[in-house]
Amino acid sequence: MDCGVGLLIGYDCSRALIPRRVITGGDYEPYAIETDLGWSIVGSAPQRVQAKDVTGFCHRVSVREVPPITPFAVIKALESDFADTKPGDRSISQEDICFLQILKERIQQNKDGHLEMPLPFKARPHLPDNKRLALVRLKHLKRKLDRDPKFKIDYVRFMEGVFKDGDAEKVENQAELGKVWYIPHQGVYHPRKPGKIRVVFDCSARYEGTSLNDHLLTGPDLTNSLTAVLCRFRKYPIAVMCDVEKMFHRFHVSEDDRDYLRFLWWENGDTNSEPSEYRMKVHLFGASSSPGCANYGMKHLATQCEKEYPSAASFIQKHFYVDDGLISVKSVGEAIELVKDAQAVCAKGKLHLHKFLSNSREVLDSVEIAACATEVKNVDLNHNDLPVQRVLGIRWNIENDSFSFKVSLEEKPATRRGILSIVASLYDPLGFLAPVILEGKRVLQEMCQRGTGWDEPLPKDLKSRWETWMKDLENLERIEIQRCFIPDSLGEIQRAELHHFSDASSQGYGQCSYIRVVGRERVCCSLVMGKARVAPTKIVTIPRLELTAAVTSASVSSMLREELELKIDDEYFWTDSKVVLGYINNEARRFHVFVANRVQRIRENTDARKWYYVDTGENPADHASRGLKVADLIKSNWFSGPGFLWEREIATKQATSDLLVGDPEVRTTQVLKVEAARQFDIQKHLLRFSRWATAVNVIARIQRLAKRIRTAEPLNVEERKQAAQTLVKLAQQDAFQEELNTLSQKLGRLPCNHPLFQLDPFLQDGIMRVGGRLRKASVPLELRHPVILPKDGAVTNLIIAHHHAKIQHQGRGQTLNALRVNGYWIAGGSKAVAQYIRQCVQCRKARAPPEEQRMADLPSDRVDPTPPFTYCGMDCFGPFHTKQGRKDQKRYGLLFTCFCSRAVHIDMLEDLTTDAFINALRCFIALRGAVRHIRSDQGTNFMGARNEMAKALKELDKERVTAYLAEKQCDFQMNTPHSSHAGGAWERQIRTVRSVLSTVLAGSVGRLDDASLRTFLYEAMCIVNNRPLTVDNINDPKSLEPLTPNHLITMKSSIPLPPPGKFVKEDLYAKKRWRRVQYLTEQFWHRWRKEYLVNIALRQRWHTPRRNVEVGDIVILKEEDVPRNEWKLARVVEAHEDDDGLVRKVTIQTGDRKLGKRGERLIQPSIIQRPIQKLVVLVKNC
Repeated sequence: MDCGVGLLIGYDCSRALIPRRVITGGDYEPYAIETDLGWSIVGSAPQRVQAKDVTGFCHRVSVREVPPITPFAVIKALESDFADTKPGDRSISQEDICFLQILKERIQQNKDGHLEMPLPFKARPHLPDNKRLALVRLKHLKRKLDRDPKFKIDYVRFMEGVFKDGDAEKVENQAELGKVWYIPHQGVYHPRKPGKIRVVFDCSARYEGTSLNDHLLTGPDLTNSLTAVLCRFRKYPIAVMCDVEKMFHRFHVSEDDRDYLRFLWWENGDTNSEPSEYRMKVHLFGASSSPGCANYGMKHLATQCEKEYPSAASFIQKHFYVDDGLISVKSVGEAIELVKDAQAVCAKGKLHLHKFLSNSREVLDSVEIAACATEVKNVDLNHNDLPVQRVLGIRWNIENDSFSFKVSLEEKPATRRGILSIVASLYDPLGFLAPVILEGKRVLQEMCQRGTGWDEPLPKDLKSRWETWMKDLENLERIEIQRCFIPDSLGEIQRAELHHFSDASSQGYGQCSYIRVVGRERVCCSLVMGKARVAPTKIVTIPRLELTAAVTSASVSSMLREELELKIDDEYFWTDSKVVLGYINNEARRFHVFVANRVQRIRENTDARKWYYVDTGENPADHASRGLKVADLIKSNWFSGPGFLWEREIATKQATSDLLVGDPEVRTTQVLKVEAARQFDIQKHLLRFSRWATAVNVIARIQRLAKRIRTAEPLNVEERKQAAQTLVKLAQQDAFQEELNTLSQKLGRLPCNHPLFQLDPFLQDGIMRVGGRLRKASVPLELRHPVILPKDGAVTNLIIAHHHAKIQHQGRGQTLNALRVNGYWIAGGSKAVAQYIRQCVQCRKARAPPEEQRMADLPSDRVDPTPPFTYCGMDCFGPFHTKQGRKDQKRYGLLFTCFCSRAVHIDMLEDLTTDAFINALRCFIALRGAVRHIRSDQGTNFMGARNEMAKALKELDKERVTAYLAEKQCDFQMNTPHSSHAGGAWERQIRTVRSVLSTVLAGSVGRLDDASLRTFLYEAMCIVNNRPLTVDNINDPKSLEPLTPNHLITMKSSIPLPPPGKFVKEDLYAKKRWRRVQYLTEQFWHRWRKEYLVNIALRQRWHTPRRNVEVGDIVILKEEDVPRNEWKLARVVEAHEDDDGLVRKVTIQTGDRKLGKRGERLIQPSIIQRPIQKLVVLVKNC
């Protein structure tokens, strides 16, 4: 049939697709290929974009000066705003919903009374058999246990407790294939309790690319807010603290899922016995789902008992942070009843509350001694003081019922790294020490501004400030803060109020919140929490910083109203900025985006009529914005609040809402007329840019010229913002033209099957944005409605590159988060970001693994039966010290290993000269017969070689050795330098020989001569040659004697046995004796094929083919003792393909960084060979 070819099926038929002629097109156009089947077109055609004419007329232009932005970069954490999301607004994913649904449907109480929940799998997995991994990890654990007796005692005691509590059970039956998983385990000591060990199960251990945690749902964050739990702990006079004993282990796993929790352990802790199989019955420390399951179980148990024990149920649901419970109540009787009810509720689920502490001796006396904390078990409650205890990391002086601070800092160098470590180690969740810590943050920020390296010393002008601040930290022990907001002496409470103060300066901004309680006779005021942050390095006006501090106050107010669970009769907000008060109270003016967004957030969370003016001298938040020393902080009004809060009545000051004329934050009115104009195709030109900032600057300059603005002044923020929006519009018009046309129509919506339908896109100012459900959220527009970008294109790549570099080349998740935070939503963003990171040279240089390639087939000289030592490998080891009279001599061992039979031959070298080496070769050939091929490592890879040995072997006259072996019809081949894995056949033998010699030579120290050493080497050779090649049937009493290399070399077994068959006198003749030898040889090779050859068939690693390293690839050369950032840069000049078409070694060209005054090379490039395992590809095929 004569017809044209329309569709090619079978692209793997390369002969049919050999190109005969190629016609190329222009950039980004397809090209044509002529094959034997005809012409074909390859590539994508450029999209046709309808041209439009755009003409703009501007009737009025308002120009204002914006302070320039400094180019200094600082740590993002120092300048980022506070997390103001309310705990109730935590996002929940579809996987979280699935997690909750699984537990809700399958949680039950088993016959023992424990709550039983399944493992929340994403989907029921079919897992590989990873028992081998568990055995290897158990062997490592055994070595550690044998080295450390105390560690072993603690470990065994912990495991005995696990079995005693019924948390694990022995497994007798075999599970269904694919439904069992063995989990390695390890012991971890508590950093503050050296004698307490916890065995953690490594559910993240990977085998064949998967792990148990990969298949488990983690679930939503059901943990209560730490700040909220601490704030509620301060409400009432009587405080109680307790702990759930072994919380995870109190919740059982469903019977069907327990085989996924198997592990190996020695019965009765006897590490000399064979390990047995066990499985856990409880949720594990180490499983990603365990925290969610445990928290869900606690809340489920409380919900079940809510009607019978309402107070205890509320305590368990809202006052626990993981397994630590903190609560405060009004009276001793209420506390005693609550403790008993909480114990009763927990007992219903077999949970045990212990480590009880309280500031009330009556409460402690009502609790059983065994359930009390260790610190109070031996305390005489009638005479002794109560101890100091940590409450979620804060020191609680129980006797005085106050919080205190004690800083024990490790010695750190005065570098950027050391300073960051010290500042971050100051634990202050409620912000009591915020003004003190601010100074440390400022020193760190100034170091970052100056570009000081991580390990460079502190500049001299900052050193005195840092040392003064460090010295001042010792005074923190003087600070004491009463735990309770409402003291007993206050009497009946008439009203409770929250007062929030905010302030900002050029050094920082912050806020502080106070609770004011009015009693019948007096008033009490307490600091609830405080916050302080350094000011950004980029120039921001003081009113903007003051407004940011006010937003922080509004956010804290929202959190406290929801979490404090205290009736608040009124709330006040105080600031010393009349400009901010004007912004908040103004109803008529329109502000720029920065101010407008923050004013909107303030008005959504607070009542604008509750904002008042306070003098700077009385504003305690002024300390959070400027910082204080400890002594000044104690004397200030930071902890007590301003004096007027302690008055019976508060006189408020209302500020005018009138704004100053010419306020730069007020928008001016603009009238624009827009007409259709011809669109300029800029996508191709954007490919010339490598930085987003440069592209934005160029577009901003072009737009400035288009507006006939002739000025050389730096670009301002508004111009750069408009330029960025222009580039986004161009990218959207290029990729989403049809979508833009649809959305621009009235009530236009995308069809349900459109990829962007779920994003609910809409148009705003000509830009397509994500709709979603966050329209009412008090967050900036960029977070509520991010801009939608295509997954590819010049603009998208530039934006990804910009934010990826901005976060110092972090991973996909952080890059994607940076894009979302800055208002960009990329369709298919995860893949687009991952693709860019894979090509990022900086990321590859820092983190890319060395190259790998599929493990090569075994050479024929290892799998074909040949006489012993026909094909062998060679290596040296030593030195060994011997006595010659009174003189010490160094001797070396030379090992030959037969590739086929795995037999070894060992000889002694008197030195490492070429003559000694050739003499040893002559002896070897004379004893073992003709040799066809010898392989050896280069000097850098010799097993155990010291520097002198490696140097001597590098200087070995290889040409002379090769010439001698050529006369004997033997080839001499040396492996590629630094490819130690290629010589594993003999390096493993040397390890075995050295282990034998270490025992033999242990009793001959100082009394060894040449003859003795040679004898020991021969004895070691005999022992190694008697080792079994396979151990599959070694425990079978009916099996044959294990096959060893000596069976072939000596034709004897280790136990003399009569020869097989009957022999008569005629068998002495040569013919029949030859037949007997031939028979034994054939028996050896028959068993060799059957028992040994099949065991070396599998590849132990490097299973799949990878991309071949190609000529022109830019690589870095891995060096063992050199930091990664100092690895040399090189170019591949030749790729050596093996017979299977895969490249495993290459020739590379390395240069030297040192250049002359004129830029010329001082050292010529070096050409060397290396295995691909020593290379990291940075750029492909330049």
